Formats: sequence, structure tokens, C-alpha cells
Amino acid sequence: MKKALRLFGVLALSILLAQSCADKADVKDSIVLETETFKLTIGNDAVARSLVIKETNEEMLVKDAGVPLFSVTQDRPFNNEIKLEHPNTRTTYKADTLSWDGERLTVGFDTAPYEAVIKVDKGAGYLRFTLEDFICEPTDYDYLVLDVPPVAEFRILQLPVKERENFGEWLNAMWDETSAVCVAGCDPWSLIWHEDRNGGRILSADLYSGKKLRGGSAAIIAAGGKEPFLDEMDRFEVALDLPRGVQSRRSPMLNRSIYWTSDATPLNIDQHIDIARKAGLKMMLFYYTCFVKSRGYRLLGDYDLRDEYPGGYEDIRNMLDKVKAAGITPGFHTLQTHIGVESRYVTPSIDPRLNRKRQFTLKEPIPSSGNITEITVEENPIDSPLHDYTRVIAFGGEGFEYEGFTTEPPYRFTGVKRGAYGTAAASHRKGEIGGILDISEFGKGTSLYINQDNDLQDEIAEKIARIYDCGFEFLYLDGSEGVNTPFGINVSLAQYRVAAKLGKMPIFTEGAAKSHFGWHLQAGANAFDIFPPEVFKEKIIEFPYTEAPRMAKNMTRVDFGWWSIYPDTTPEMWDFAESKAAEWNCPVTIQFSFKALESNPHADELLAVLKKWEEYREGKKED
Repeated sequence: MKKALRLFGVLALSILLAQSCADKADVKDSIVLETETFKLTIGNDAVARSLVIKETNEEMLVKDAGVPLFSVTQDRPFNNEIKLEHPNTRTTYKADTLSWDGERLTVGFDTAPYEAVIKVDKGAGYLRFTLEDFICEPTDYDYLVLDVPPVAEFRILQLPVKERENFGEWLNAMWDETSAVCVAGCDPWSLIWHEDRNGGRILSADLYSGKKLRGGSAAIIAAGGKEPFLDEMDRFEVALDLPRGVQSRRSPMLNRSIYWTSDATPLNIDQHIDIARKAGLKMMLFYYTCFVKSRGYRLLGDYDLRDEYPGGYEDIRNMLDKVKAAGITPGFHTLQTHIGVESRYVTPSIDPRLNRKRQFTLKEPIPSSGNITEITVEENPIDSPLHDYTRVIAFGGEGFEYEGFTTEPPYRFTGVKRGAYGTAAASHRKGEIGGILDISEFGKGTSLYINQDNDLQDEIAEKIARIYDCGFEFLYLDGSEGVNTPFGINVSLAQYRVAAKLGKMPIFTEGAAKSHFGWHLQAGANAFDIFPPEVFKEKIIEFPYTEAPRMAKNMTRVDFGWWSIYPDTTPEMWDFAESKAAEWNCPVTIQFSFKALESNPHADELLAVLKKWEEYREGKKED
């Protein structure tokens, strides 16, 4: 028995010694990147081994996940021998070696015959990783007429993070009240996302060729709980001169409910102010139709001021001064990605900077005049849009409506009518390239979307900024889903392009859609479209009340609006919905009109309900 015990002790000691040696080897073969708030350990095989929050000593990573920090994707192997050895298809190569010189990581990959150089910058609570370049000597491939390496995507970060109480899919952060970690974009150009993995999630950041590959970056931000994390995110935003998402979220104005109007002008603004005061509302959101000529969405893009502003932008400034003097903060509601089909960007000639969903090449020329019923193209039109209002193809500045198409050669669009949207007829040569217009899914074909890969969004942003800079202080970026792919980049890029033109950043923005970088702008997330009285309560529970906890996981509030005033809207309905919003410390937005108020027999009571809950919010803040 004693002999057995001695043998057991020897075995146990051997195991401990072996483990100790393995641990020392792990330390020796590891790279440690450390900030004031966390320590990241990476093996020389490029696998993230550990991320420890210093304040709590908590491990944030899934143990033994075997996930490398980086990877590279090619559309196919580019060098001849590997191209012959492996299938020619889109392939991702994992990082498998790593070295560190004190400032830069040099990364090698499985199979891919080159390395990547990544600069690491340290902040108090973040590590920023920037792809500087690739080590791939052109002389190694001087028989190839191409820039090497031909990278399609680069995964600049991926972390296997353990599940915690909260995961914010928009912020891309895993957190609870003691520890938090986030993989964040440093600009709009990185695609930030996550994938479920046993026991956790892979938080990732990808850079795209043609967007921002070399020079693209992402960061790890981590700290001991929600408020310390927000402190570090704020430092990160200041250091990189990003929109101040944290400061916006900490603004006392963020949770105030909003009076929305589509018809306020200098002629009736006093009446709008009076109603807002009766409702206790200190925020007023002006729809673009208050200032610019409109026919639904049809004139969007022109931004010509209404006749009620004979003094131009000075008249807008004077009106907003009156609003502010009444103790109300004004905001501007615009649709930045929409271009109206009757605007100068469409008729008489379609601007080439509008987005084309698919491209086609003319196989036969189109004459400068006369009716045509078919357009013959080189490419197969299969799966082209067939929904009502979406069947428009453009060549040059001329638009053509079509009814259908063939999917066998010769490929043709059929049932064609020229001059769509009042565009002028012109001749179009064989070989001319055109495309199907990206028509908004809202408004029954009355607006088109901008291609975010050119400067048209900046041009429109300058027009919006001329109005906004008259004295607005917050912004609703509606129509934000109206962009070309990739949506994870372009939704927030379009928003940022508008914000970048403003004389002063908004206190906060809301928007109709969101992607990762927009977190820094959209401290108010979004409002929902209007629910009529017969389904009002049900939809409040189904949508904003359900989204509120999801947004709370993103450290963000949701707007429980928009609400409209119907003849049969009752105070009890609003009281119910306000109570649900108050549970999550969220505001509402009410769409006011004089006619709607006059049509409701409970108008004064509705205003009283709003005032009661605004006073409750103010009191809660003081508590």
C-alpha cells in the first residue's frame, strides 16, 4: 500500500512538473500585449490564448478555442504551384506563425506564401491593430502580371470570447457588470461581426480590398464592467477623433421625448411651440418637408427651400432661434440616401452616380428616337427585378421600363418603354454598359438610392449641412438602409458622410437602420413606424418593448415612437405605452399635426399624458 502511495506521489509530481514546464513554455513562446485595463496573450502560432481584465482578474476568452487572431482570404490561389495543387475557389488561410518586434506583429499563414505586417498601438483601455502591408517580394513572382498578393479580405481581428450576461450584437461587445470586451471598428471601412461558438462567440473584424485594406484597422477595447468600459470607449473615440457615442449616451437630452412636425414654418411655428409646451416636450424634430419643396419623395436631392423662406437660410436660423428661446432643442429629420425621381439628378438625365444593382452590356445599339420594345444584352438577365415599380434599366442618362426578360440567348429585356422618369431619348451604341436602377422599397418607386462608392452622398450631405447648420442640434438619419452592399459598411458610412459635413456634431442621432460604426453616432438607435390604434398596444410590446432590452445590451436606448394621433387614439393607449417605455428609461416621438389634434376628442388629455411622463423622466434623472 505504501509503495502504491509513493508511486502515486511520484506520478502526481511528474504531472505537476510537466504542467509547469508546459506553462513556462507557453509563456516563453507567447507574446503579451498589455494596456492599463487588460492583458492579451497570443501564442507564436498566432492563437489568442488569454485576455484578462486587470481590475477583476477575469479571463474573457474561451479556453483552448484554437482560434488564430488573423486570417487572409483570396478569391483563388494566385501563385502557380499552389493554384495547381489546390481547388481554384475562394479560400481562407489561417494565421499560423507570429513574431513581435515591440511595435509590429509579423504574421505568417497556412499555405499562403507571404506574411502580413500589423502595427499595434496601445491606449489606456484599447489595442489598435492596423494592417500596414504584406511581405511578398514581387521578384518571387516576376512571371505574374499582377500586384501581389491579390488579397480579397483580411481578418484583422478575431477573438473567441466567453458568454457573459450581455452580448450587444451592434456594439460587438460581451459584458456584464464586472468585465467587458469589444472588437470595434476604428473607421467605417471594417466589417464588424460575430459568430456563435460553443461556450462563446467569435468577435471579428474584416478589411476588404477596394474599401480599405492596407491602412485598415480594428481595436480590442476592454475594461472592468459597463461604466469603466464606456470610459475607455470614450477615450478611444477621443483619441481617434470619432463621433462621440459615449458622450451622446451620457447627455441628459438623450431620454427626452420628441415633438415631430412635417409642416412647421415661420408662419405657424408659434402654434407648434405652444402645443409642445402643453405636452411638456423639450425636443422638436423637423421633417425635411418643413424647409424644402417636396412631392412625397419625388424631389429629394434638390433641397430647394420652400417659398415660406424668402430670406433663405437666415429665415430658418431666425425660426430656430425662436424655438430655442422657448426652451426647446431643434432637430432635423432627413432621408440622406434617397434621390427623388423628379429631382434634377434623374430628369432629364439620370446621374451616373446613382446605384445600379446589376450591369448589362448592349448587344445591339438603341436608336436616338422612335419606340423600342426590346433591349438585347450580352448578359443573362435571370433574377432581375420584376416587382412593380422596380423594373427600370438605364443606359447613359436614359431610363427604360421593362416588363420581363428572356433567360436563353439572345438575352433580351422585353415590353420596353423608353423615357422612364421623363428622361430624354438618346442613341446608345453597341457595347455601352448600363444597369438596373436601385429603386427604394418605400414610396412606390418615387426615389432611387445613391452608390456609396462615389461622391454623390457627399454632395447631398453638403445640402443637408447647409440646413442643419442653421441651428439644429440633433439629427434623424432616415432611409439609412438605402445603400449598396456591403450593408455592414455602407449603412454607417452614409450616415458618417453626412455627419462629417456638419459644422458641429449632433448631440445624438437616431436612424432608420444601423451597422457597427454607427454606434458612435446613433446614441438613440431608432424609432419604429406608426402603429394605428387597433394594434397599437400589441405592436408596442412586439417591437420597441422587445427591442429595448436588446438595445440595452448595446448600451443604447431605443425610441418608443413614432406615434401618430388618430381620431380614436385614447389617453389610456399612450399611458400604457409610456409606462413600457419608462421601464427601460426610453423616450417616445409623437407625430403632431394641427388637423390630427383637432380630430381627436381627447386632445388635451393626450397632451397631459405626455407631460406627466416627461415630468416622471426628469424626476428619475434627478434621483
